Amino acid sequence: MNTQNTKAVLTPYPIDKAYDYALPIHIEGQAGDYVCVPLGSREIPAVIWGDGAGDVKPNKIKPIISNYNLPPLPDVHRKFLDWMAGYTMAAKGAVLKLTLSVPKALEPPVTITGYVIGEQRPDDKGISPAAKRILDVAQDGLPRRASELAEEAECSTGVIKTLFNKGFLKTVELQTPPPCRVPDSERAGALLSAPQRECADTLVSMVKDKSYSAALLDGVTGAGKTEVYFEAVAEALRQNKQVLILLPEIALSNAFLDRFKTRFGCAPALWHSSLSVAKRKTTWRGVAEGQSKVVIGARSALFLPYQDLGLIIVDEEHDPAYKQEEGVIYHARDMAVVRASLGSFPIVMVSATPSLETIQNAWEGRYKHLSLPMRHGGASLPDIHLIDLKVDKPEDRQHFIAPTLEKAVAETLEKKQQALLFLNRRGYAPLTLCRHCGHRFQCPRCTAWLIEHRRTGKLHCHHCDHYVKMPDICPECSEPDSLAACGPGVERILEEVKERFPEARVCVLSSDTATTHDELRAKLDEIQSGDVDIIIGTQIIAKGHHFPKLTCVGVVDGDLGLTGGDLRATERVYQLLHQVAGRAGREAEKGVVYLQTFTPEARVMQALASGERDEFMEVELSERESANMPPFSRLVGIIVSGRDENEVEQAAMVLGRAAPQGEKIQTLGPAEAPMYRLRGKFRRRLLIRSDKSIDVQKTIKHWVGSIKLSSKIRVQIDIDPQSFY
Repeated sequence: MNTQNTKAVLTPYPIDKAYDYALPIHIEGQAGDYVCVPLGSREIPAVIWGDGAGDVKPNKIKPIISNYNLPPLPDVHRKFLDWMAGYTMAAKGAVLKLTLSVPKALEPPVTITGYVIGEQRPDDKGISPAAKRILDVAQDGLPRRASELAEEAECSTGVIKTLFNKGFLKTVELQTPPPCRVPDSERAGALLSAPQRECADTLVSMVKDKSYSAALLDGVTGAGKTEVYFEAVAEALRQNKQVLILLPEIALSNAFLDRFKTRFGCAPALWHSSLSVAKRKTTWRGVAEGQSKVVIGARSALFLPYQDLGLIIVDEEHDPAYKQEEGVIYHARDMAVVRASLGSFPIVMVSATPSLETIQNAWEGRYKHLSLPMRHGGASLPDIHLIDLKVDKPEDRQHFIAPTLEKAVAETLEKKQQALLFLNRRGYAPLTLCRHCGHRFQCPRCTAWLIEHRRTGKLHCHHCDHYVKMPDICPECSEPDSLAACGPGVERILEEVKERFPEARVCVLSSDTATTHDELRAKLDEIQSGDVDIIIGTQIIAKGHHFPKLTCVGVVDGDLGLTGGDLRATERVYQLLHQVAGRAGREAEKGVVYLQTFTPEARVMQALASGERDEFMEVELSERESANMPPFSRLVGIIVSGRDENEVEQAAMVLGRAAPQGEKIQTLGPAEAPMYRLRGKFRRRLLIRSDKSIDVQKTIKHWVGSIKLSSKIRVQIDIDPQSFY
């Protein structure tokens, strides 16, 4: 046995165990410490996971090189990562990488120059509005870098240099990033209605209890749910706890940040993929040191190294964006519930259209169910009208807006109000074909048609980013002027809108037109200020935004998303279209929504028109129960992929022959995945359905682990799959 003082160290690589490293005398090492260790020829950051196993020969053990000057990763966070690795069947090191996502944040910060209020005091009449904003921001005495000060004051850094030269600002040298401002928990919040106050008091009492509890804050669009849960955030801050607010998309963070600043007097820490490395480093370190008290982030923010997390809010909890589909496959909402349970603190899930899993937990009493059935401030919910496209047809096949919707938009513009046309499809047209020979443009690497984008003059694949220049002739038959665009995307709707309403100011909002956070913010501000008459948008516009002048919403293709046989298709269409409809009439003027569909008789369309959400969910749950589908059973997706089609087919067949079958567990497949080829790899799927009492991870581990496959074959395991592409 090895008698050296060794520590088990987990590295952020896809390996499933911690390895023993020797602890040098000059390093004090305890569980959770961040350390630098040798791995092959590299030196990498890692975390001490506990005491060494002592089963390695002393001459084989390498020493820990150094440790980092940071508080250790808390025990509860390590337990969470261990639990998550077991649940998702991912390697422990791969799960740790979700936390060690910014290795440079472990290194000692470099010296930076900060700016604070100087000795000289300016005459208010003698400075520009931008300079005054700079001084107002700096008034709190916290040193900031020039770029941060300029960003908060919304001006250029040149103004800061001018103020410094005049003595109105002075510099200070900082060894660490500027300290985070602590949100003011005692700052007055919005005046809440009686129902809002009742919900807020319940959430505050949950925080005061300092134990695990879960609640669903279930309110219609415009009910003021954010202001309600801000009361719980304020209570957590009074207890000096850290708070995590998860948002599904960064598009929602713009208006949200303004509301947060108004409520708490400063901006929270931000975490999402569009941040620069420097900002991610600052946020990560601020969280690890316990300075950042409130984090607003996308799903990956759940894995930041919180020192004392005391509350999690999952806003728009139903949103599919919370599911990570690559790498470590997980659902952030479900993992957040586990994190709250392990940490013994409350979690609040927020939605106007809760997922069936969450609403069932609320109806069965596992979650507190807090309801806000009315819009705040006297605003009423919009009227929703169904347009039957079989009867109320656009004038020809090159147009997609029905006469009724066109008339409604025209009336809206006459009233000097805004209209939104929603179509969840980017580009100009989803399919381009040759009228002469029938050739269709398909991605050479994916089972997908190429999408025409007039803005770029190219045909794009939305799955692998492959693109080709739009040809002048058919590549198959060389016939000129034979290529036809089939179906609409937002660019094609823009073309039609300009034809119908040439005087209108039009804005297209999609991930193609707002590629950066700043571009998105600029477009949203433009809409907010009333400088746009007609908005054409994809799902980026569907939720979380408040546009005071928007009173008319038209859904161009309400049936989009209902095909394909997805388990959650109708549920997701309902959620998305309900959220879109919720953008209309959020102020005094009542809103109206027109939903174009070829199937107005469908249950999901009738539910949207009638507003009978709970009845719709009850029927959906009843059908799921009859089919023994989640949330009444468990599903696991097994995706077999590789570049050789025959090898993939053979591997899937081998797995299928040995698959678990029984009274409480069935395996379906293997079959070609709907997206049979993706990024150059062929894909086959198996689907396991099991009783909730079965330890399905243990069963799969034994099954898949007993079969040896080629190293060229990849087997992905998706616990609780949300999509089946």
